Amino acid sequence: MRTALRFVQHPGLSGPRGRKARPIHIEHTRDMTTPLAPPAPVHPVLAWDGPDGPQSVRWRSENGTAPPKRVVAVDDTTPADTAYRLASEGTALVWQGDFQNARHLLIALARRVDRTPVKAKARARAKARTRAKSGIEAGAAEAVPPSPSEAFHKRRMAQAQRAHTLGMLLVPFDAGHVIPLRRAPDVSAACEAAYGPAHEPYVASLRELLGLIGAHEWRRNGVEIPAMGERIHPHYGVFAPLRSEYVALVSEAPLPAAAVPLAFDIGTGTGVLAAVLARRGVERIVATDRDPRALACARDNLARLGLERRVQVVDADLFPAGRAPLVVCNPPWVPARPSSTLEQAIYDPDSRMLRGFLSGLSSHLAPDGEGWLVLSDLAEHLGLRSRAELEAMIHAGGLRVVERIDTRPTHPKSGDPRDPLHAARAAELVSLWRLKAR
Repeated sequence: MRTALRFVQHPGLSGPRGRKARPIHIEHTRDMTTPLAPPAPVHPVLAWDGPDGPQSVRWRSENGTAPPKRVVAVDDTTPADTAYRLASEGTALVWQGDFQNARHLLIALARRVDRTPVKAKARARAKARTRAKSGIEAGAAEAVPPSPSEAFHKRRMAQAQRAHTLGMLLVPFDAGHVIPLRRAPDVSAACEAAYGPAHEPYVASLRELLGLIGAHEWRRNGVEIPAMGERIHPHYGVFAPLRSEYVALVSEAPLPAAAVPLAFDIGTGTGVLAAVLARRGVERIVATDRDPRALACARDNLARLGLERRVQVVDADLFPAGRAPLVVCNPPWVPARPSSTLEQAIYDPDSRMLRGFLSGLSSHLAPDGEGWLVLSDLAEHLGLRSRAELEAMIHAGGLRVVERIDTRPTHPKSGDPRDPLHAARAAELVSLWRLKAR
């Protein structure tokens, strides 16, 4: 028998019944069921004292966000300003009204979050004017522009705070990924693809749900790869090859020999680079990854393209066993700590994957073989890693540079002067480093 979700009304908020109750709190518990199949992920439980006794529901977050410590129920009567204040204070809001109104509220929260920096700048200007009137020189009153690395970290902090605040608006689900709200869409296919089956009710962030829906559309429709004239279908949580320049580099760089019998694709993700190599005539490719989502995604794409017999997808930490005449790697480009599991394809803490690839490459190259490192220099322009550091890693790995092929990004942010990181993006180059053992 299924128990319907019930949430208490936040004290001080007027609801349909005007009822007041204690706010929801969280208990971290283990799922005591014993499945016959391999155990499913254990999700934390939101538990609270309702009017009819203790109530509880599972918490889901695919990007690894911790469950909120305080949760209240809100609906169509809740003012956006009140919702914003609660969300800013870290109180999660479980929506109990019309689903489309929840989307409108999320937009209203985003507007309020995005207005905050404008207000902060206005306060800073007012403070500078006050200091100037007090006899302080104008030059001293003006803030010193941040360095590129400071601007990067400040922007990431602002993005994290924005995501945290907007992630406080939650929606309830019944078993089967059914949203029990008025005018709620059918999201079962998108949620099944990201979460797997749901045998019990749960709550999740509306912002994450909208991301799941968008990702499901990418997976269904695919991403056009100009270098191949074919589509790649990214799965949720796997980096989508939306930036075509790095794929074009791999499709155009000169192969190390007229016939390449074997290549390794390290960190394959969607499998796009393995597919490009196969289309270029490489006889056999071994593509590696550690992420189960990426492994499933690569196998799916290669099967769609009819390349499953030529490309073997294996679960390996960087390199597979053996040596190859060509080893390709496109590691995460920015040496910073990911704030969620979904950012692991973008950020590489302390350049760990880059260092691992360069330090192990020479021992996995066949005689006179080549390693192709595909890397952006954005980290250099942000002051996060210098060119000298990269060259030192290459040298320490017993490698030499045969050639570096550069191209400029064409994505919209590279030409947007409003982007806080515009100066770094405008100077960015994406390079394919052809490496050989010394």
